Amino acid sequence: MEPDATTALAADAYVYGSPLVRRLSAVQAGLQEGYGELAPAPFNDFAHADGPATPRTHTPYAPADLVDALAQLDLSGGPVRLHVPDMGGAYHVLQFVDAWSNVFAYLGDRTGPDEGDWLVVPPGWAGTVPEGSGVIDAPTSVISVLGRLACDGPDDMPRVRALQQELTLTHLGDRAHRTGLPATEPGVPGELRFFEELRVWMADFPPAAADRAYQDRFQPLGLLEEGISPYVSPGPGLVRALRRGLALGRLRVEEAARRPTAAAGWQMTPHLRDYNLDHFGVGTLGTPEWRLPGRQASYLVRAVAARRGRWLPHGYEAVYAHTARDSGGRPLEGAHRYALRFAQPPPVRAFWSLTAYDSPGGHLVANAADRYTIGSRTAGLVHDADGALTLHLSAEPPADQADTANWLPVPAGRFRPVLRLHLPDQAVLDGSYVIPAIERLGDDRQGA
Repeated sequence: MEPDATTALAADAYVYGSPLVRRLSAVQAGLQEGYGELAPAPFNDFAHADGPATPRTHTPYAPADLVDALAQLDLSGGPVRLHVPDMGGAYHVLQFVDAWSNVFAYLGDRTGPDEGDWLVVPPGWAGTVPEGSGVIDAPTSVISVLGRLACDGPDDMPRVRALQQELTLTHLGDRAHRTGLPATEPGVPGELRFFEELRVWMADFPPAAADRAYQDRFQPLGLLEEGISPYVSPGPGLVRALRRGLALGRLRVEEAARRPTAAAGWQMTPHLRDYNLDHFGVGTLGTPEWRLPGRQASYLVRAVAARRGRWLPHGYEAVYAHTARDSGGRPLEGAHRYALRFAQPPPVRAFWSLTAYDSPGGHLVANAADRYTIGSRTAGLVHDADGALTLHLSAEPPADQADTANWLPVPAGRFRPVLRLHLPDQAVLDGSYVIPAIERLGDDRQGA
């Protein structure tokens, strides 16, 4: 095979395999180092956040009204029992992600009553399900479970902590589960580590049957070889092709992931998870509007989703809209006052909230009011005489005391608001509901 063709094949391998490598690298980090504010936890155990995001939270764009839980499951030794407590009607969701970054199941408000026991079973399992238990079929033997529990602030944390204690996992298999991921060869040069990880993890976590013919194309790269790694002492021609292909593949994903620049308006990607074409478990929708029409096109979308945000849900579970500009196309800056007027509230079946982060960091910034999010669960919001709801965004309190109830403090510099719509109505998904633009109220500095 000519070098140029090998380089092109290596680029294809990066696009195809980077979601697996990113996903399992995150699993490994969750086991050994923790993830964001979550402490490390072994396989088949939950790590729980101490509360919603605060200015001390280092994870970019973390929600300020949800509490995270994260578990890495290893099913190689058999099923794991998941116990979901009675959430008392409060919003929650458990999102199940396989090794290839496919979101293949959900439990939560949208899926109906979920309290009780669920048996999470490995591929090909044919055992007996205990009476009264639900079943979640995992496409791969290692998966992640992300939980998010609604929380209305520090006073609500005792309730959330009680739920955290009852949200449990129990290994039921007849064999011991793994304590880590399959090991890669230690002698592989750093520049080829991606291909070594892809080689080992593809062998242990096979893709959907429909992907295997495409995966077989990578045989000339050594990705399907077993035993001693071909990347320990590769020839110079292969090294050059792999290095160039890696760079070309990364560039292809970065260009596809580049956010469009809009003069004004909100950006959202409710269909970023539609690359899952094969695994539709509890709570997922496999109808055509939630599936990409082309399998090879799905590989690039999957790579973009893995790069952009590991935990983004399908649009039918939640939509996250964001903007960095006002109605005139100017960057949002805390030196100015802004208003966001909803003639009609965002159409959702659960709740919506608006949170402001610094830009480009994506972190909350401390404010005197100690308020970081505002929305449909915020007590005391004041509606306009015509029933509309006007939110006030500024770094300093509004000059009119009457507007304080609807005030969302923002960072003093540039900022990016994120509007989270949980269980959005169809009007959000089909674009017939348009989120209003943020209006700048004046050029004066607040308080000047």
